[in-house]
Amino acid sequence: MKTPNENFNWTCKHTWNLSAKNTLWCLLGCSIGDFGTILFFQLTEIPFPILGIMTLAIINGLLTSIALETIILMNQKFEFYNALKTALGMSFISMISMEVAMNLVDYFLVGDAKLTWWVIPFMLIAGFITPWPYNYWKLKMFNQACH
Repeated sequence: MKTPNENFNWTCKHTWNLSAKNTLWCLLGCSIGDFGTILFFQLTEIPFPILGIMTLAIINGLLTSIALETIILMNQKFEFYNALKTALGMSFISMISMEVAMNLVDYFLVGDAKLTWWVIPFMLIAGFITPWPYNYWKLKMFNQACH
């Protein structure tokens, strides 16, 4: 484990900007799997419990985020194994909190596991805002990015 930064503070604009960028990449990866899963069940009308759909959406969101990060790292000249290892080492706390926030917003605003044009921005905002302070803290305190 890395040594904590003893000079931690919440006022570093550079760290806020970098953690926002990292959080947005994570949001992109998680959203692909999450929205894709919800949309699949919505379009196919396969009878499945809401909690089951949301659980699958979270799992698929985690998988697509890992896949996206692996591709990004391979484009930065990482070997596949090292890219995958780095992607798997991302902060699952950040990703899971993002996924849960997005799905709770969907459930509370729509009342179901369904995507509507007006709920997606709220889901994305919640998915970004929820892990962003944690990502800042982890980056500032331990110099570890979620990506």
